[in-house]
Parts: sequence; structure tokens; C-alpha cells
Amino acid sequence: MTVTRQDFEDAIAQYWGAKASQNDLSAIKNAVGAGTAGSVRGGKHFDSVAGLIAKFFLEAGYPKESIRVDKDLELPGHYRPLKKWDIVIAHEGTLIAAFELKALGGPSFSNNYNNRVEEALGSAVDLQRAALTEWYPGSRPWLGYFFIMEDHPKSRNAVRLASNPAYPPEDIWQGTSYQDRFAIFCKRLLEEGLYNTACYITSSRDNPSPGEPEEALDWRHFSAAITGRLAEMKALGIPAANASQQHTDGLF
Repeated sequence: MTVTRQDFEDAIAQYWGAKASQNDLSAIKNAVGAGTAGSVRGGKHFDSVAGLIAKFFLEAGYPKESIRVDKDLELPGHYRPLKKWDIVIAHEGTLIAAFELKALGGPSFSNNYNNRVEEALGSAVDLQRAALTEWYPGSRPWLGYFFIMEDHPKSRNAVRLASNPAYPPEDIWQGTSYQDRFAIFCKRLLEEGLYNTACYITSSRDNPSPGEPEEALDWRHFSAAITGRLAEMKALGIPAANASQQHTDGLF
């Protein structure tokens, strides 16, 4: 089996509690890693998305012990001792990948917008800086970001900028909605190498079918990037043919 577009759409529908997945992606999430009976980020909304991402690595031959999905999973940083991540794949001491799963919903988008931006920046900079000190052995850590913006009139409408800022913002921000702003943000995360891949979608409980405002941030590019990382690791002999019989060493 491979990870399909239908898996992706099912996972987003499950995020909103709209339907059960034909492929039981939450069950995949519960099957991998130690401590995965816990919920993701304090709630089960992201279970299906975590299962979706975990499926890539299960299908590529990584043992379930190497795939961790847990709300209390932490990785060392440079500017702080530890930081929680949502999905971590570590095999034989190499941090293969780490993923952040985030969302922004209404009715008050303004309250959490800046928090989401700062969280994503802080997580990436902290871990990437730690990697420069060779804290993480083997291949350089590979980071992914998955974001769901609730499709709502308040996220679609243009947001008024401050009327008298000390310095004017870039013109690119003029007349933008929260949906627009997050697309710009995610594209810049990739352009500046803070994350290796990002998937940014819009969706809602009433209409869970995922919208993909930016081609570079769509599911097709996100899944292709993960597949590319898997191919890179395979070329380096990771995982070995008997990986399913092995246990993860080092980071955990």
C-alpha cells in the first residue's frame, strides 16, 4: 500500500470528526512508537494526520519503535533543554524527521495568529541550531510543518494593519487575510530553510474537503518531499533490510 490522496482527504475529515477513515489512520497512529495511546497535543483532532504521516515511514520499512507520536515527545534544542514535537522518526541514532502539527481556528483568529508564527519559528531555529553543534549524529535533521487554517469569513477577510506603526510593514502584507498571511509565512519558512517541507490547507467542519491555496504548500508537494527524504535515507542504507527486527538506539 502507498499513502494516497484519499488517505489525506480522510485524515482531514477525521480532524473535524466528520467521518471515519476507510483506512483507519487513527489506528495507525496508535500502533507506532512508545506511549502513543496518548492524544496528540492534548486532543485527538490530529490523530488522523499523525497516522497519515506515520504511514509513509511504516510503508518504507521503518520499525514501529522508530516512529514516535506522542503529546509529551521532546527533542533537545540549543536555546532550551527540550522542546515538544508532534511526530519524530529516529532510527539507529539518526533523527530522520520531526514534524509539527498546528491549526488556527475561530472565532478569534487574531488571538493565536502571532503565537502560531512564533511557535513555528522558535521550534525550527532551536533544533536547527542544535544540529549545527553536531548534537544530532548522522544525517542533518529534516523538519516538516503541517498546518490547518479554519476556513471562515474571519480568516478569509482582509485584516486591517496598525494605523501608525513605528515602521511600515512590507507591501506584501497590505490587504491580506489570515489565510493569505499564513501562506506567505509558510512559503518563507521553506525559502529560508527553516523547514524542509510544509503543507498548508484550509478546511472547516461544515466543508472538510481541504483547500490548498498555494501550490508549493499543497499535499502533492508535501508528500513528494517526504518521499524524497525516504529515498535519501534508503540510499544511505537506512533502514536496513532487517529494520523491522531492530530497535531505535540513541535519541530515545
